[in-house]
Amino acid sequence: MRMVEAILFASGQPVTLREIEARLPPGCDPLGAVEELRRAYAGRGVVLERVGDGYAFRTAPDLSFLMQAETVEQRRLSRAAIETLAIIAYHQPVTRAEIEDIRGVAVNRGTLDQLIEMGWVRVGRRRMTPGRPATFVVTEVFLDHFGLESARDLPGLAELRAAGLLDSRPVAPGLHMPLVPGDGDDDIAVVHDAFDLSKDDRP
Repeated sequence: MRMVEAILFASGQPVTLREIEARLPPGCDPLGAVEELRRAYAGRGVVLERVGDGYAFRTAPDLSFLMQAETVEQRRLSRAAIETLAIIAYHQPVTRAEIEDIRGVAVNRGTLDQLIEMGWVRVGRRRMTPGRPATFVVTEVFLDHFGLESARDLPGLAELRAAGLLDSRPVAPGLHMPLVPGDGDDDIAVVHDAFDLSKDDRP
């Protein structure tokens, strides 16, 4: 357990069980050690959390206010980027053509490039279809930023409406997006308005 603790403490990003096992002597049980560490750190100032396929030490959520003195870089996304990110998060793996089909407008290449540059989206496996188009998926950086263990933890339609973050108007036929982003003046974590598919893609 001490060896696993040292590995996780020294890492600047989540570490998978496979990566932990590769560093341990033969015969060790990395999963058992991780679970024991999670119990040992429960209720402390630093907790061990699962992030995607990996594990990482994080400040306890109720103590996050202590970190407010740190400098935080605010990056605003356009409406097009927010919509594209939401579609990828809820429909991954998804191709560019599928994103455009859901949004009803063309996706500016710069929009995807921005999301990839931020580290929130990456290129996934190619589809075994004519042309073998690339797919896009969200990254562990995205999950970590929003405190999610996996994409399955994203809020559903009922949760968004209950929180007042989703317009109560019905979604257009053929649009299966449970998340409805706001305009480009809102931070990415805020969801306000409904899709307006009549608008052009804004870079």
